[in-house]
Amino acid sequence: MNILSFDHYNLMFVLLSALILQIAFFIIAAGFKTDKVTDLAYGGSFATIALVLIVTQDYSLPAIICALMVTIWGIRLSGYLFYRILTIKNDKRFDGIREHFLKFASFWILQTVAIWIIFIPSAIVITKAPANITSLAITGLVIWAIGFVIETIADYQKFIFKQNVNNKGKWIDSGLWRYSRHPNYFGEILCWWGIYIFGITYFQGLEFLSIISPLFITFLLLFVSGVPTLEKKYTERYKNNPEFQKYVSETSLIIPLPKSKNHD
Repeated sequence: MNILSFDHYNLMFVLLSALILQIAFFIIAAGFKTDKVTDLAYGGSFATIALVLIVTQDYSLPAIICALMVTIWGIRLSGYLFYRILTIKNDKRFDGIREHFLKFASFWILQTVAIWIIFIPSAIVITKAPANITSLAITGLVIWAIGFVIETIADYQKFIFKQNVNNKGKWIDSGLWRYSRHPNYFGEILCWWGIYIFGITYFQGLEFLSIISPLFITFLLLFVSGVPTLEKKYTERYKNNPEFQKYVSETSLIIPLPKSKNHD
């Protein structure tokens, strides 16, 4: 086994592709001071790079399945977020940022790095084009599918809830959100762990270090830009609301679980 089995050229191709795509979308976003293409660029980059890799490499069933997992996830997410931003018009995350070139540019640089890190296991599997589907690969595919369904349903439920004018100023505590405060993030985490597990059979040597991908997205969503941001927002907004405090105390933070009477 070659412990230096990483294909550096393919990984550099992914990084360069992500950079080019982000620069293109950044020019549009900065030029028009718009938030409409920001998330479109994120999910769309995964789908675009996966499709380019699969059509330029040798075909194999595992490689095609892996490319499809990434592509379907990317198209679904970017399509949903693009439709949502067309509805809500502005993304408050970028208030005070989109107007400053360097601050806004730094976001796109970080997004480039994030796409590259998260994509690494997929790039390895797609470019290796392994011949056989293994039981571990099927396990990873099932985990990805469960995560994809959870994330899709959670996003749909929250979007429909927010569109109802009667729910203005309320938090969602129905559907999957009855059992988790952030089921969409749980679904996304499952997707990327599923893709890594799908590829384990085909990894060699340093390729196993591509576990940085699911670890990175898990850390990002749980401790940086996902859960902490929303938890802080809702805690401040509903700090004097006993019903919200009850919801928080009885509802799992991330993993959908039956209602608990204990605090997280």
